[in-house]
Amino acid sequence: MGKIGKSGNAGGLKLNVGRTMLIGFAFFGILLLWQVYDSWCPTFLTDIFARRMYGISSAQLKAGDPEKILNVQWLVGIIMACDNLAALILLPIFGSLSDKTKTPIGKRMPYILAGTCVSAIAFPFVPLFFHENNILGMVIMMGVVLIFMMMYRNPAVALMPDITPKPLRAKANGLINIMGYIGGAVATVLGIFLKLSDYINAADEARKLWIIEIPFIIASVMMVISAFVLFATIKENKIAEDIKDELALGEQLAAVETPVDDDKPMPVSNRNMLLAILGAEFLWFMSDNALGTYIGNYVIYYLQSSSSGTMILTIVGGLASVLGFAIAGSIADKIGRKWTISSGLIISFVGLFFMCFIVPSGNAVGPNGEYAFPSLVYIVGLLRGFGMALVHNCSFPMVVELCSSKKIGKFTGFYYAASMSAQTVTPILLGFLFFKSGMWKALPIYCAILLLLSCTVFTLLVKNIKARKVANAKGLEALGEED
Repeated sequence: MGKIGKSGNAGGLKLNVGRTMLIGFAFFGILLLWQVYDSWCPTFLTDIFARRMYGISSAQLKAGDPEKILNVQWLVGIIMACDNLAALILLPIFGSLSDKTKTPIGKRMPYILAGTCVSAIAFPFVPLFFHENNILGMVIMMGVVLIFMMMYRNPAVALMPDITPKPLRAKANGLINIMGYIGGAVATVLGIFLKLSDYINAADEARKLWIIEIPFIIASVMMVISAFVLFATIKENKIAEDIKDELALGEQLAAVETPVDDDKPMPVSNRNMLLAILGAEFLWFMSDNALGTYIGNYVIYYLQSSSSGTMILTIVGGLASVLGFAIAGSIADKIGRKWTISSGLIISFVGLFFMCFIVPSGNAVGPNGEYAFPSLVYIVGLLRGFGMALVHNCSFPMVVELCSSKKIGKFTGFYYAASMSAQTVTPILLGFLFFKSGMWKALPIYCAILLLLSCTVFTLLVKNIKARKVANAKGLEALGEED
């Protein structure tokens, strides 16, 4: 456990790495499920809408009239956005409720356990209903999963700042994000061996349910296991009592100039800083989610490559992200969290700028006439993965820096309300642009423009930062001796 130094500075606080990694099991479950959901569901929707509108599968449509694939993307976007709209409403509610909850197992744990249980049960029904060509059942199950994952997500993320002093939250955020990316990597490996494109390109009678069902079942089982590990090892109430002195010291060392006082109205300087961060976050999540939602369809229907290429791209981006999370705090120590985020946005923009010039290779290499996966896309994945890791590592700690421990759930709700509102708008907007432009290149162009806008807003409007640096993360240095 962290000790308070006699000098009373940030050097007297030390992150409990073992405990932080255990909290990371919550994020492991979140990103595992999210990776499966984002990799499979948009293509499910594309195929099922192709059948409704044109009477044939998306594979047949791609072979005969590929332009019409773009015409169904706005419908895909609407369905993906509707789930996010429900989440936008529920995230702040669950955040505020968990702030006020008091139980023998803590204030966050009841929501984590209930959300995990229902989501894990409902998730495997999504591919089952798709296989049966039942769009209503599939969409309902997607909605159930999203709603209860929101019950899980906000309290799970708020758990870290609940029991981590403010100066150490960037370090802790990096570690739990690494745990989350390990979860995403598990889902990605499943996609390499269980190719969605093999299922989509097969004739109806040759489609095998197990190819698309196994990833969803494994995700559900592992999410339950991760929640059980979290529940068995993290005793919220006891930990909060044990480290109350460290949390109090962390309040004194917050990286904002205007002190936080929950008994008074929020100062104008803090409010303006919060709004600037959330506004920039809205824009970068519009970009991030657009790519996450449509990259699978971009690979299958535009690049005409195997879906395994998407999964390898995800692994490449994930490895770059892990590197980014590992060193983001050290960078923030030297240049501050603000300029770390701005640098990450610029690096990601450069990657997406290159993506605007990528075209299908035209060299058939797969058994279904699939083209080779363009190697430049992997460079895009590396740049974007590393850059956005710098952004995500420092942005959430900056938001919860603006509140005391009494309102962490509420401010976590603000953070996720901005991200989920972006994810509500962007699939519909980009789907409409696909429909109007008739080109898949609208994806990287759209994403790059949004990142440039986000960087501009963040760099110019985020102020009120302390001049002196606090102890952020120093990579994985804390993986050594623990207290």
